[in-house]
Amino acid sequence: MLLRGVIFDVDGTLVDSNDAHARAWVQALREAGHNVSFAEVRPLIGMGGDKLLPAAAGIGAEDAEGKSIARRRGEIFRTQFLPRLKAFEGAAELLRVLKARGLGLAVASSAKKQELTPLLRLADADHLIDERASGDDAEESKPDPDIVGVALARLGCAPQQAMMVGDTPYDVAAARGAGVPCIAFRCGGWSDADLSGAVAVYDGPLDLLRSLDASPLREKP
Repeated sequence: MLLRGVIFDVDGTLVDSNDAHARAWVQALREAGHNVSFAEVRPLIGMGGDKLLPAAAGIGAEDAEGKSIARRRGEIFRTQFLPRLKAFEGAAELLRVLKARGLGLAVASSAKKQELTPLLRLADADHLIDERASGDDAEESKPDPDIVGVALARLGCAPQQAMMVGDTPYDVAAARGAGVPCIAFRCGGWSDADLSGAVAVYDGPLDLLRSLDASPLREKP
């Protein structure tokens, strides 16, 4: 079927923010008395906090402590890290080119809405994205496919008419669970082996942009 829409992850895909998220979790956990290292948290970035907390510290996301830690992580991320983040080179231009080719653009991110908007602004992408699906819109976060499914529905695309672009194994798994092929970026910090299951792997937005006409996003005759 003809490609009609592209669904992007944001953290680690359009914006260089994965390390910042990990450091915010480490600080919030430490303040709550849990000594969890950066090395333990970093490989979990990309899944939602509802899954990260149990995996990193054995804390239920719906427990009072889990909710408190998650709120504090958000405060730390927004105040200490977000103002210093930058988009990856080529992120906005890639979106502009795809939009000019008539493709619908959506984001499917585990981030909460109050973080998603400023992250998109950093990438100069907020005005280019047609539809947004955040962690607030789905029952289950990545690697479950719920958020990708919401983005698909909002774009009005069948799975075979869309392509996902992400940077973590959780993006690849979520896309596959929704029946959507996934392009993966190395810029989020994962190896090609970690990203197995992606239909193609690129260094980041600029690499995909430069290779666009030989990529799975190329215009079909």
